[in-house]
Order: sequence, then structure tokens, then C-alpha cells
Amino acid sequence: MTKSFVCAVDVGTGSARAGILDSGGNLLGRADHPIAMHQPKPDHAEHDSQDIWAAVCKAVRAALQKSGVAGDAIAGISFDATCSLVVRDKKGDPLSVSVTGEKRWDTLVWLDHRAIAEADECTTSGHAVLDYIGGVMSPEMETPKLMWLKRHLPKTWNEAGYLFDLADFLTWKASGSLARSQCTLTAKWTYLAHEEKGWRRDFFELVGLGDLFEHGSLPEKASPVGADIGALTAEAAAELGLTTKCRVGAGVIDAYAGALGVLGGFAGDEKDIGRHLALIAGTSSCVMAMSPDPQPFAGVWGPYYGAALPTLWLSEGGQSATGALLDHIIRWHGAGGEPDAAMHMKIAGRVAELRAEDGDALAARLHVLPDFHGNRSPLADPHAVGVISGLTLDASFDSLCKLYWRTAVGIALGVRHVLDALNENGYLIDTLHVTGGHTKNPLLMELYADATGCTVVEPLADEAVLLGTGMVAATAAGLYPDLNAACVAMQQGGRTRAPNKQAGARFDRDYRIFLEMHRQRQMLDVIS
Repeated sequence: MTKSFVCAVDVGTGSARAGILDSGGNLLGRADHPIAMHQPKPDHAEHDSQDIWAAVCKAVRAALQKSGVAGDAIAGISFDATCSLVVRDKKGDPLSVSVTGEKRWDTLVWLDHRAIAEADECTTSGHAVLDYIGGVMSPEMETPKLMWLKRHLPKTWNEAGYLFDLADFLTWKASGSLARSQCTLTAKWTYLAHEEKGWRRDFFELVGLGDLFEHGSLPEKASPVGADIGALTAEAAAELGLTTKCRVGAGVIDAYAGALGVLGGFAGDEKDIGRHLALIAGTSSCVMAMSPDPQPFAGVWGPYYGAALPTLWLSEGGQSATGALLDHIIRWHGAGGEPDAAMHMKIAGRVAELRAEDGDALAARLHVLPDFHGNRSPLADPHAVGVISGLTLDASFDSLCKLYWRTAVGIALGVRHVLDALNENGYLIDTLHVTGGHTKNPLLMELYADATGCTVVEPLADEAVLLGTGMVAATAAGLYPDLNAACVAMQQGGRTRAPNKQAGARFDRDYRIFLEMHRQRQMLDVIS
């Protein structure tokens, strides 16, 4: 094959990243640029989509420079992004989604939880679309956000002409195409990709969004992940430092890109892929399992048909705050401060020293239920709250380290909780493929193996999310005949960590306490 190159763009919660990859999946250059977030009220979080596009363009240009690859050598580009909601008027200009009325804030961030009441209404509707999102609507999905906008910002709703998941907004900016990804629509918009008519319009009528299609410019059919939806426009090519020869691929939600990056090597092994779980762990954590047959059950999103790999069904669980929770613990504690990388490593180092001294007895009576931003899986309860049991008056740095350690244990036990739900409903998962910021945290990587009893694989690829999006871009560019072939050819393998069997009894005990804390919290909610 002639040497060809692709560009992968990943838009996360705080920054836009770009990577230049060759056709073998090797990352040749990467760069990032921060994006702004506006939080005018608790549970409100907003982006400026113009700011995001500008950050994308700067990141792509910088990545090109670092890679040494010429812009006219890039055959394809694709985008992954958080499942944030972009609102534009009928001319395509920004519309405010903010209670402040500022037009620049035209995007509801995925973690915005202002629409909890609307999510509850969707759940109580009992509509059949709920069977494919685990039975419970999350405020992190788009339908409740749209309901909130129509009710609370009617002027914005009435003027809206385009409604996008963020990844689809980026492909629109790049190509001018209104095509929407099968990944975004299926996972966040209640589109049923396995049915001939994917949209259940009666559901939108039921929840007061009967006019959605008048305001959203939504297609009747979604585009499969990696579909070639057109070339870069002249304007976008100039801004990105690329050319109009570059093809644009239907993109994915960021966590789904991570799933492709770590599980793509099993694309041709439908029989065995169900043993493997992708854990995409950063600010929050997503877990993704794939199977050739649908396996619906309460508390886990999906099953989604073709939301990542074609013909496979995907089940998605997760934790709404993991890295963000560890940051919060550092800020919250009197001996903490700014939760930068240096502070995390300082704490991890001290935890290692304390464990060497105390062994299993370290903070053995301190327990953390990590649902500080609700429980995404397996309880599907956005109203859930966190619990800390076992605090004393100790305000030293060592007490912070102990709390941090036990919070990390709680996060790992939360993954075990999701795993149990998956395995009780047809999966046989014994291997975790971890990617994201948590791979830089030695405590979490150890705990993911020891607290779950699973083999943990850390990808050799520095940026598995960018790799997954690069696979999508290579498919759109025609470098491979289909997405499965691109994934198999570009996968990078990983380093394996086996669980410490001697730690099993300790974490079995902690897990019993973890489950009991869930039960007690629910009882307290009933009483109160």
C-alpha cells in the first residue's frame, strides 16, 4: 500500500486534540488546544462551538507541523467528540443555550445535568425506545436537553434550524454535509439503527418534541461510522491547513473512538470479542462491550446496533465522575490544592509509602461510594449521591492520601459493579482494555486488575482515542475496504497486567461493604 496519512481530531471536555497517523496506525504528531467552558449555575455547563472549531484548527495545524507531514498528504479526517448538544439558527449561526442569554454559549456540555426532571419524564413515559437505553433516560442524553431548551428558552427553540451532536457539528463544519453518524444518533438521540425506520416519532410527540424535525435538520437515515460524507470545503481546508482532496468520515462519540482504538483488533472475531471490555477513563469513565447479538438489560445503555463496529451490538456503562472525583477530593481536602499532574503523582508516591508501612490495614475503615455526580451504571440513577464513611479529625497530608487511596478503590469497585451487571446478563468479560488519563495513574491501573480480578491491557498506542478516530478517517479515505479492515490493520496491541490473586480477599470484603453502602444510601433516601 502507498504510504498515506490521516488526521484524527478528538474534542474532549477541556481541549481539542489532533493527531496525524500513517496507514499502519502509528501516531506521528499530536497537539492540543484548550476550549472554554461556562458554568453560570450549578449543573449547567456550556461550550462555545466557534471556540471549539478554532481550537480544532489550531490543534490540526500544530499536529501537522510536529509530524512533518504535508497538508496535501492527508487523505482523510474524522472527528470524535463528547456527546454535547450544539444549537444553531436557520442560517447556521450560534443560538444561546445559556440562562445568561449570551449567544456564544451555544452548546450544552455532555455533563450538564440541568435536564434531570425532563430525563425522569422520558423514563416514566415507558416508551419502547427505552428498551435500547437500559430502561432509564439520562440527563446526559440529548432528548431531555432538547426538552429543557424548548421549555426554558423558547426563543432559542423557535429560532433553531440545526441541532447537532458535537461530532456531527464538526463534520458539518468540515464538509458542509448534514449527514449524522449512526454512533451519535443511536447512542444519544434514541435512533434505532436496527430498524428500517430508525426514528420513533411518536416518542418525541409523547415528550413534547413533536416539532423536533422542523428545528433539527435531522436526516431520516444515519450514516455508518466511517462513511465518506464528502470532501473538506475550501474554507475548512484553508482553516485546517489541509486540502479539498481530504475526505471526511462520519465520526463517533469520544468514548466510542477509544473503544475502537483498544478493541478494534478483535473486529474480525465476533465469537471472542464479548470477553473484552473497553474502559475509557478520564474525567469520567465509560465501559463498552460488544457482541453479535443484542443483550438488553436495565442500568446499562444500549444495546446499540452498529454504534462502533458494523453489525455488532454495543452495551455502554460508565461512571459520571472518576478523574473529576479525584480532582475534587484534592481540592476539597484542607491539605490539598490544585489537582495538577504533579499533585496526583505526589499523592500516589506517598500512598505507596503508607501501604508499605500498613499493608491491607491502610485506612481499612475508610470507605467511599463514588457517586458524587450520580450513578450512570448499573443503577442508572442520576439522583444518586456520594458517601464517605470513616472520617476523623485528621487534616494532615497523609489523611488526604488515605482518602485519595480509598476513593480510587471505590472507583475500581464501581467498575466491578458494572462488570457484574454485564456478566450476569450474557457477557463473559475477563479482560479490561484501559485507555485515557487513568493509564497515567499507577494506583488506578493496579486497582483495575486487583479489585475486578480481570486481566488489564494498557494499549501501546499513546492515544487510543486518536487511534480509533484515525481508523474511522482511514475508512472514509478508502485506505481500507471497510472499518473492520482498518481496525485490524491499524491496531497497536498492548501491555498486560494480571490481577494479584492474594489481594482478592481484601477487595471481596471491600466490595461487600460497597454494595451495603449502596443499600444504606437508598434506605436513607427513602426515609428522607
